Amino acid sequence: MARATARHILVASEEKCNELKAQIEAGADFAEVAKANSTCPSSRQGGDLGSFGPGQMVKEFDTVVFSAPINVVQGPVKTQFGYHLLEVTSRQD
Repeated sequence: MARATARHILVASEEKCNELKAQIEAGADFAEVAKANSTCPSSRQGGDLGSFGPGQMVKEFDTVVFSAPINVVQGPVKTQFGYHLLEVTSRQD
């Protein structure tokens, strides 16, 4: 069965999400940006969500996590929780 590890940053607005993505693309550390800005409890671990399989996260997450390139920041991804930046750190298909 497919497994992935990923980290994310959750914020309330698409604008904030785009702003943080620009910071990361300019060289800011993903984990530090997550700790400072993410509203998800995972922010304490730099946004790390650990390992999970298909169907364990919301549909919008699954679509990105099981198709996006590894170590490339994706987003904004809108879910019922807000706007996310996602980075797949590993995947086994």
